[in-house]
Amino acid sequence: MNENLRYALLKARLQVTDVAAALAVDPKTVDRWLNGRIPYPRHRWALADLLDADEATLWPELAQRRDAFTGQLRATYPHRWVIPQTEWLRLFESAEREIDILGCSALFLAEDPAIIQALAERATAGVHVRILLADPGSVQTQARGLETGTDPAATAARISDALNRFGPLAEFSEAEIRLHNVVLYNSIYRADDDLMVTLHVYAISDAQSPVLRFTVRHHNGPATAYLTSFEHTWTTAQPYTPTS
Repeated sequence: MNENLRYALLKARLQVTDVAAALAVDPKTVDRWLNGRIPYPRHRWALADLLDADEATLWPELAQRRDAFTGQLRATYPHRWVIPQTEWLRLFESAEREIDILGCSALFLAEDPAIIQALAERATAGVHVRILLADPGSVQTQARGLETGTDPAATAARISDALNRFGPLAEFSEAEIRLHNVVLYNSIYRADDDLMVTLHVYAISDAQSPVLRFTVRHHNGPATAYLTSFEHTWTTAQPYTPTS
């Protein structure tokens, strides 16, 4: 039962038939709305205008759903490259429990000595660090290179370079490195409840792709999908052992 909608009709001195006529719908449809069914957006907007009421007042559950997303979404970035390297450093330095990195090469992180040092310090402090990169010899890696207009050999070389830079972290008991063999739809970077997700776009490089930043508040929000994706990818990945 939608008591807010029922009260709004009474306040406006409108009957079910009046609303039905104004919105060109069957009176039974209006009855369903009064009984709790949520109208389509166009009908919600028309009803709100007709009753001179706020949509969030008539259907507060919709506002709660929006809050579940926007309450977790901290920021959006048009391209990954606009995020200062110092912000990535702060992200990983802030971790107290866990750090997760999932990408193709994540070379933009690996080639920064300050970030490597931060990861080492966090691992020493007992933070669980998991780094998950693409297998440089996989078909998926070759395909990703072609999709972004990059020579597949160059893509593989970038991964190998990143592995050489991340490799020493494997000496720490709390740090693990694995290689995945999957098609990546996102790159994921996590420090405790702070999550950054690069959205991969066909024919666009990772650096040019947009990034979403979430605060993980609970286990049924939008960030959960990305965390679940990481766990599935991690489970199927192969351990990487640096060569001496």
